[in-house]
Amino acid sequence: MCGIAGFFNLPGSRTSESMTVDVRRMTDAIILRGPDDAGVWTDAECGVALGHRRLSILDLSPLGHQPMTSEDGRFIIAFNGEVYNFQQLRAELETLGHAWRGHSDTEVMLAAFRQWGIGEATKRFNGMFAFAVWDRESRTLTLGRDRLGEKPLYYGWVGETLVFASELKAVRALPGFPASINRDAICALLRFNYIPDPWCIYEGFHKLPPGTLLTLASPGDRPAPQAYWSLRQVIEHGLENPFKGGDAEAVETFESMLREAVGLRMVADVPLGAFLSGGVDSSLIVAMMQAQSSRPVRTFTIGFDVPEYNEAQFAAEVARHLKTDHTEMYVTGRDALDTIPLLPQLYDEPFSDYSQIPTYLVCKMARQHVTVALSGDAGDELFGGYERYFVGRNLWDKFAWMPSAMKKLAAGAMTVLPPAALNAAGALARPVLPKRLRHVPFGDKLHKLAEVVAAPGMETLYLTLMSHWKRPEEVVIGGRDRDTSITDTSGWPKVSDFTHRMMHLDMETYLPGDILVKMDRAAMGVSLEGRIPLLDTRLIEFAWRIPFSMKVRGGRGKWLMREVLHRHVPRELIDRPKRGFGVPLEHWLRHELRDWAEDLLSEAGLRREGYFDPAPIRQKWREHLSGARNWHFYLWDVLMFQAWLAGQGR
Repeated sequence: MCGIAGFFNLPGSRTSESMTVDVRRMTDAIILRGPDDAGVWTDAECGVALGHRRLSILDLSPLGHQPMTSEDGRFIIAFNGEVYNFQQLRAELETLGHAWRGHSDTEVMLAAFRQWGIGEATKRFNGMFAFAVWDRESRTLTLGRDRLGEKPLYYGWVGETLVFASELKAVRALPGFPASINRDAICALLRFNYIPDPWCIYEGFHKLPPGTLLTLASPGDRPAPQAYWSLRQVIEHGLENPFKGGDAEAVETFESMLREAVGLRMVADVPLGAFLSGGVDSSLIVAMMQAQSSRPVRTFTIGFDVPEYNEAQFAAEVARHLKTDHTEMYVTGRDALDTIPLLPQLYDEPFSDYSQIPTYLVCKMARQHVTVALSGDAGDELFGGYERYFVGRNLWDKFAWMPSAMKKLAAGAMTVLPPAALNAAGALARPVLPKRLRHVPFGDKLHKLAEVVAAPGMETLYLTLMSHWKRPEEVVIGGRDRDTSITDTSGWPKVSDFTHRMMHLDMETYLPGDILVKMDRAAMGVSLEGRIPLLDTRLIEFAWRIPFSMKVRGGRGKWLMREVLHRHVPRELIDRPKRGFGVPLEHWLRHELRDWAEDLLSEAGLRREGYFDPAPIRQKWREHLSGARNWHFYLWDVLMFQAWLAGQGR
């Protein structure tokens, strides 16, 4: 796990010395991604500069140093990530005559480029990666990113120079970077709580989409990224070629594949552990690790001092059963307040999934003991775990037949009473309600339901479920609500089932734009490598081949994952209502974080900066403070942009 940066300017326009100075300045800005080593390679005649920061995981010797040159001198690579099947590729390449200097996956990648070419070789890599490769023979620069976007890669132009980096802070370190803010990207942030690829917070810069390569023969080229892997094709092929076995065979097949995927991700020359929340996904990953380990696996979890958000006790029970070496930490509002000043620098562009706070804290705790940590991310997207899959499907089944006018009438009836009155009624009834319902804001939930019921079609329903601010262009001055793959149906695979459609869209948007960004930045911010076994290429393909009934059964998701987990952990330790990795943000904003938020949301400040219309923001802030509504999702979107903007020195 590392960080890369570099640029491609006009051949012969600069000296090697000046190029070296600039690319070192860029890589120094991302030192936390690679604190163990640094390297630079430049070719002034061609105008190419590659920089690398190294977090040593495999081949800790100098033979793992980057940028690395292929044995024949043709390819030079700066690479961030891990190719987990490198040992299999290495064995295959040996039979084709390739020899080795060290034992890193980087060296195997270079040999694969020599043998099969960059495009064909990349298709063979099973891993997480972002790379820049200079081909001396064709005099081309190629940027590449893994299939689902585990590793980030930004690119754009500063004048006539192509610039790329793992994080935007490296791009900002380049002299002459204009740093003009993209107001359309702010709209996306307010809607989704992240900025989806290919958009970026800066004008003229992009995220390289997952599963693509970008090849340039000159810095003035403006080619479109080319896909080497297609989620659409994987989904369509899986649905057209379904798994034929029964339940027992599916359980055996999945456990075998998952065990192998976890085993590949346990290969490291440094200490290794795992995050454990006590839920299905993380518990299953830890169970697969412990089954393959001769010593107790190091596990880490976060708890909260607000009881209804605390799941640490469940993680502790699973850890005791699996006999792991378990560490836990309890988070308070004070911890959150201390963490917030770090977020703008950590996430580098505005990002407002507020579980970023505990994610960072658990990574920070884990880094005190290990250098690599496995997580259970992607189980929900692959095996139908999110609540919206059940809510969305049920609502679609109940209301799809209604004409639009009738839907609007039904939604209107749900919103006759103001949310505050319904929330208050729920609070009064709290002593007689079941425990799981005592802290539900019934008014907020009913009004959210009304928005969903009023949706005219399947696409709009999903967009409503995934949106915070429903009309962000009315809040962002000069911003437009741009199309994404959620609203542009031209790239959708042929999927008839509504839940499968939501799972597809989540894998294409929410997973790379939110979940994977959250994990990468939090882990890299403390120089920790996070690995995600459920994103193994073979597991993704298998998940889209199994029938829906092996994902969702009996009104619950992740049936197949549960069946495998129950072989290792008793049902009673796992089968309980899902809470997710939430934090008591609505409470913190009214108390510990109130002064901080008030400063960033001041009407005078919002008007002076000129990005937001203060009126709707101030209204939501007042309603939230009074307890009339819970607007923490909406407010956190604005607060994270404001905190990021303040960190830019504006």
